[in-house]
Parts: sequence; C-alpha cells; structure tokens
Amino acid sequence: MKHLCLLLSVFLIFGCKGKEKKFNQQNYQEQKISLAEKERQSPKIFLKVSGDDHRNLFGKTVYNGKIINTASVAAFKEVRVKLLYYKKGALVANHEEFFENAIKPGASLAFKTKYKTPRGTDSVSSYIMNAKPVLNN
Repeated sequence: MKHLCLLLSVFLIFGCKGKEKKFNQQNYQEQKISLAEKERQSPKIFLKVSGDDHRNLFGKTVYNGKIINTASVAAFKEVRVKLLYYKKGALVANHEEFFENAIKPGASLAFKTKYKTPRGTDSVSSYIMNAKPVLNN
C-alpha cells in the first residue's frame, strides 16, 4: 500500500509539470492590435491633463500644465486642450491650446500658457477636447 501511494505521488508531481502553456506569438499580436484599436478610438480616456496656475507681475494668468498619455500601445497627436478661467466660481474666460507633437504611450508633454484674464481670476481648470491617434507608432 505504501508503494502504491508513493507511486501515485510521484506520478502526480511529475505528471502535472509537463502541462505548461506555451506562448502563442500570433495570439499575443492579435490581442495587442485589438488593444491598440480600442485605445485609438478613445483618446480622451487615455490622455490626462493637469497643472497649476498663478498670476505674474504683468497681470497675466500663467498655467503650467502636463499632458500624460496613459495608453499602453497608442500614441496621440494634434491634442486640443481647453482652459477654463474662473472668478469666485463663475466662468470668466476660456482658451484653447493645440499641440501637434505626438505623445507616445506612457510619455508626457509639458506646456506653459500665459493669458491676460479678468482681474480676480482665481482658478483654472483644463480638459482634453480631442486628439488624433498616430497610426504608425
């Protein structure tokens, strides 16, 4: 009986090791293409913009921003960013910025804007309006 248990144990140990999954290169490429297509169709989901603002000595509102591409595969170009300027919670001005340069996956693009805004402008918000995917990245 001991020999039977030992034999079964050896069979189970060595029998299970041989069933490793092999890497399927074709399947991987298909999934990668599928992911890239999903990312290219939704640039606003994968592009994030953030920044901070201050007033300079000349009375202009300076916004130091950064656009980050969180996509895994897709790069984006021709990014349009909308800047909204507020005074005590009310929208007092807005501007649009356009960036032609491609932003690769995982990369970022820093930018700086200066606009004459109404006196008392106390905050700025920003968002991605749209972008175009780079088809050959």
